[in-house]
Amino acid sequence: MIYRLAEAHDWEAARTSGSFASTDLTAEGFIHCCTAAQIAAVANRYYQGYAMLVLLEIDEHRLSAPLRWEDLRQAGEAYPHVYGRIPYAAIRRRLLLRPGPDGRFTAPQRVPQTDPSGQYPTIQAT
Repeated sequence: MIYRLAEAHDWEAARTSGSFASTDLTAEGFIHCCTAAQIAAVANRYYQGYAMLVLLEIDEHRLSAPLRWEDLRQAGEAYPHVYGRIPYAAIRRRLLLRPGPDGRFTAPQRVPQTDPSGQYPTIQAT
């Protein structure tokens, strides 16, 4: 599984259109994703000040666009990049990710299951 931290409006657009895309696809030609171990670092680097993010769990085997693991910053760590829209069917789970009282996000100890009602579990930093 790979993960994408998304703003709520991008997720709502995906629900309507049937596939996920964000401004990075238009601007850079790919959608930035991360591994479970990279979630907190990415959230804190790029989403400081956000009260909530939608964490998308993506089954990379269900992607129709190419997936490439790249270290574009030459920092010794590769990140997954999806070179096209992500089909709604590839998104396994959606979760809400909220920062702690200090404004920082923490990595979930485990990514919880979405409950049967379709509600998004909230991962609150402690």
